[in-house]
Amino acid sequence: MRNRYDNPDLTPPWKRKKAVPEVPAETDLVVEEVTTGFCGAVVRCEKTAEGPTVTLEDRFGKHRVFPLAPRGFLLEGRTVTLVRPTARPDRPAGPRLTASGSIAVPGARARVARAGRIYVEGRHDAELVEKVWGDDLRIEGVVVEYLEGVDDLPAIVEAFSPGPDARLGVLVDHLVAGSKESRIAEQVTGEHVLVVGHPYIDIWEAVKPSSAGIAAWPRIPHGQDWKTGVCRELGWPQNTGAAWKQLLGRVSTYRDLEPALLGRVEELIDFVTAPAA
Repeated sequence: MRNRYDNPDLTPPWKRKKAVPEVPAETDLVVEEVTTGFCGAVVRCEKTAEGPTVTLEDRFGKHRVFPLAPRGFLLEGRTVTLVRPTARPDRPAGPRLTASGSIAVPGARARVARAGRIYVEGRHDAELVEKVWGDDLRIEGVVVEYLEGVDDLPAIVEAFSPGPDARLGVLVDHLVAGSKESRIAEQVTGEHVLVVGHPYIDIWEAVKPSSAGIAAWPRIPHGQDWKTGVCRELGWPQNTGAAWKQLLGRVSTYRDLEPALLGRVEELIDFVTAPAA
């Protein structure tokens, strides 16, 4: 006959900790982080050097990154532990999306490069466009090149000789009315050349602060190098190349970028891939 001494756990039932269920951090699952009260939908779950993390997006579009700590979240009022989701063989896979949000084409080969091109203002711009739109660009056969400076744009356009089958799209930083950039854009814009721009001083600023892991992009006094000032204010590596590598690593999809940049890049892709009349 069994007696109570057969059970090594003599803790009274009302003092025993209840098991906390583990819940996969599936995209769009809505949870609340227990220490901050931040409530949002799961945007992504990823492995980092510090351990696995989950990114939540609240109803205002703000992102917060949290570690996948035990007993760290509330799901419908119940304490749960979020874990990284795993593929389920019994669950039909939906269409895979590219980083830009387009439906991926399985097994698609890169198209032979078009005569048309997209130019961006710097290497960092090109790397960001490649990371988010790279799959789309290869399928469409669009090559992205970068300028050393917008001052060279008139000469580049003249040498390129744009035409109906060789359109040229250009993305310019800080394209605002009355600026030097806007005057150059007006000079080269034509039937087969489209110049668009975003309002940010540098492409870095087109990354959402929440995705960059900061509260806001700092204001740098006029006359100072913007990137150097940003690194100083945020305590980032003073080597701007290393700082950019760190920032680019925090960008996974179009969700990490500001809408003002997203619309302009999509506009350029549509322009250079439109069939000739």
